[in-house]
Amino acid sequence: MANYDVEKIRADFPVLSREVNGKPLAYLDNGATTQKPKAVIDAVYNFDSNMYATVRRGSYTLGDHATGMYEEVRQKVANFVNAGSPKEIIFTSGATQSINLVAQSYGKRFLEKGDEVLISQMEHHANIVPWQTVCKERGAILKVIPITDDGEVEMETYRRLFTDRTKIVSVTHISNVLGTINPVREMAEIAHSAGAKIVLDGAQSAPHTMIDVQDFDCDFFVLSGHKMYAPSGVGVLYGKMDLLEEMPPYVTGGDMIVTVSMEKSTFAKPPSRFEAGTPPISQVIGLGAAIDYLESIGFDAIEKHEHELLEYGTKLFNDIDGLRIIGTPKNKAAILSFHLENAHPHDVVTLLDREGLALRGGHHCAQPTMDRYNVPATTRAGMGIYNTKEELDLLAETLRGVIKMFS
Repeated sequence: MANYDVEKIRADFPVLSREVNGKPLAYLDNGATTQKPKAVIDAVYNFDSNMYATVRRGSYTLGDHATGMYEEVRQKVANFVNAGSPKEIIFTSGATQSINLVAQSYGKRFLEKGDEVLISQMEHHANIVPWQTVCKERGAILKVIPITDDGEVEMETYRRLFTDRTKIVSVTHISNVLGTINPVREMAEIAHSAGAKIVLDGAQSAPHTMIDVQDFDCDFFVLSGHKMYAPSGVGVLYGKMDLLEEMPPYVTGGDMIVTVSMEKSTFAKPPSRFEAGTPPISQVIGLGAAIDYLESIGFDAIEKHEHELLEYGTKLFNDIDGLRIIGTPKNKAAILSFHLENAHPHDVVTLLDREGLALRGGHHCAQPTMDRYNVPATTRAGMGIYNTKEELDLLAETLRGVIKMFS
C-alpha cells in the first residue's frame, strides 16, 4: 500500500460503522482483541457455507479440499513468522494454550529439581502461571527479571540471573501494558550462551511488526489469532523441529497417533503430535485470511502509522494534568496505559464509553506489573491499523472532562 489510507482500511471493518450510546464507535481495545475485516468474515462464512469438513480424516472430495486449505494456512503462517518448515507450526486455541503446551510438554520433560526458569516482571498471567505450575511440580525455581521505572528489562540483571541450572527463559516480545518492545534477539543470544532455551510471547507483536523467528533465534514463539484481526479460538506455537521431536504430546486423543492398541499407543511426528482431536478448522481459515489482509497493507506501513499514533497520543497525554503514563521505554509499540490520580479505571472506561470510546480498564492480566508501578489498575488505549488521530483527540478531550469530574 503506497499511501496509508486509514479511511479505506476503516471501511473494511463493518463494526466501525456502528454507533455506541449514540456516538460513533472509537475502538481502542486492540490490546485485548481486534475487530475483523470483511475479508476475514467472508473467508470464514464462505468456508463454512461451501467447503466445511473435518480435516485429515475424510478421503472424500470435501474432506480433501478442507484439509488442503487447512494445510495451506500452516504454510502461510510459516512464511509469516519465517519458520524453517511448516512442520514447525502447531495450531492451538491461542497464545495461552501455546505457552501451556511448552510448559507442560518441554518443561515437564526437561526441568529437574533445582533447575531455573526466568520470566520478566512485565509478563501477562498466561506467561506466569504455567511456569509457576510446572516449576512447583518439578521442584524447579522461578526467577524474575526486574524492570526499570521506564518499563524496560534490566539487561545487566538479566545477564547476572543466569546460572548453570537456568534451563528456560520465557518473556514477552511486546508488553500488553507498557508497550515495551523487548530486545528479544539479544535476550535469545544471552540465553543460548548460557545453554538455556527461550520462549517468546508474541501475542502483542504479531499484529504490529514483522516477525522473523529465525532472526530472533527463539526456540519457541506463540501468537493469538484474535489479536491480529482473525477469529478467536485459534493460535499458533512455533517450535524448532529438533525440540518438538523430543517433546511428548500435551493433549492425547484422535489424529495425533500412529497406532493404538489396548496395551499401548505410538505418537505421530510434529505437528500432528500436538493437534489432538478436531482442530479449530474455520478459525484457521480465518487466520489465513487475516495474514493475507495484514500483508496486503504491509508491515512497514503499519508500523509507521501506529508509531505516528503513539507519538501523537503521548504528546496529548503529557499535556493533561493529573494523568500519568505507565510505561515510557525507548522502544515502544502503540499502547498507552495511564493512571488518573482520583479516578479508578473502571469508572474511567464507563465514562469514556458514553462518548463511544472503547478502552480497557483493569490490571490487564498483569498484576505483577501493576504492583511494580504501585497502581491497582490502569486504563489502556491499544491502537491498531484502523485508529486515527481524531479518535485520540476525542479521548484526550473526554479524559480532561473525567479528571474535572473527579477533582
